[in-house]
Amino acid sequence: MNIFQKNNHPGRPYCKFLALYLLTIFFTSVGQEVLAEPRQGIDMHLGVVTCAGNTCHGANAPLKDSRIQQNEFIIWHREDKHAKAYTVLFNDASKRIAGNLGIKAAHTEKLCLDCHADNVPIERRGKRFQIEDGVGCETCHGGGERYLGPHVSGTRTHAENVELGLYPTDEPEARANLCLSCHLGTKDKLATHRILGAGHPRISFELDTFTHIEPMHFKLDKDYKERKGGLNGMQTWAVGQMSAAERLLDLFQDPKYQSEGILPELAFFDCHACHRPMKHPHWTFRESSGLQPGTIHLNDANLLMLRSLLRHISPAQGEHLHKAILRLHQAAAVSLADARKEAAAMRPLLADIRKTIVQRQFTPTDMHAVAADLAQEGTRATYNDYGAAEQAAMALGAIAEALQASGALSADKSAEMQGSLKEIDAVLKDEHGYDPERMTKTLKNIETILR
Repeated sequence: MNIFQKNNHPGRPYCKFLALYLLTIFFTSVGQEVLAEPRQGIDMHLGVVTCAGNTCHGANAPLKDSRIQQNEFIIWHREDKHAKAYTVLFNDASKRIAGNLGIKAAHTEKLCLDCHADNVPIERRGKRFQIEDGVGCETCHGGGERYLGPHVSGTRTHAENVELGLYPTDEPEARANLCLSCHLGTKDKLATHRILGAGHPRISFELDTFTHIEPMHFKLDKDYKERKGGLNGMQTWAVGQMSAAERLLDLFQDPKYQSEGILPELAFFDCHACHRPMKHPHWTFRESSGLQPGTIHLNDANLLMLRSLLRHISPAQGEHLHKAILRLHQAAAVSLADARKEAAAMRPLLADIRKTIVQRQFTPTDMHAVAADLAQEGTRATYNDYGAAEQAAMALGAIAEALQASGALSADKSAEMQGSLKEIDAVLKDEHGYDPERMTKTLKNIETILR
């Protein structure tokens, strides 16, 4: 199966999430407002069953003449991995991880439940709430205590429901905040290197890709666009990269995630800088890091995606970001304290970049130029590490689909692009057998297609 498959369109890989709008907010170090997660809110979570009626979201098939499909629960239950997030805590792999970590059982541990279930406090669980439902409706859309009645009545607008606690998952920034709370981490929960070392899979995420493949349980029809606006894959991708980069730097600076020994928290570093076969010579100088052989480096994949984006839409900011990335890597090669200092210095720059991205109305010209830059980076050893290559592949998939939707790619070029994306799919299928040279060759094909 093509891991980049989305409704028969190649160009995007595997995995996940979405959530609630609260009356409370918290602030990052640069003052950006960020929505809290549903589990941190004030509303009672009533349980998945309250959304699953035949006349609500539990129809067996999309209903005719309805503004929504009304089979959203069925899609989630049958096709969405979030519905099985709790049950996987009982499998052999989870038992082994729990044993390695020295915990009794994964399905009873807050460490696991905070991402594998709607783990709200007991006092905010309604009579029909079941932790066994995993990552259900209210995990993403917020506790239904206040908005459920008005929502069912159909008498309130979407904006009014949001005021009553419905999380605005239609907004890319809000969606990124929620998804990344598990698919990267927060100050309260993180898949640390210890957890990864115990056997937890490496976490990979890209907002636009995962929005589609989990799968979407809404239809981008005229009515949806009138109520919530359309989804621009390029915008969603850009916001997702921005949010991931900011969050990584913030977590890297968090005192909670200090070293427990002589090494820093390695979850913030590129996994494949160390985890690769030693019998083959892999190292190649990478201009975007400036580091020497044998140096582990921070996971800069999201920052590299932003650099390619900015080269077209804001070259001056792109150059500033490039220099900031180099300073961050050089500082990390000196000391953890120096690296954290550079991460803090980069945050105001990222805040300015966020403003540029959010305000940008991406055009086919933008999409074309950024895709071309991403492909060209393959010739500069930028994607020698698997993580950066993986993000570039998901980026190209998201942008290619946006180009197709805009009509900016001819049928012939679209077919060629999909063929190359399938080839990238094959290159990335096995992260332990990743071949950078093959990746570069395929990216050159994409560069030719986009000329």
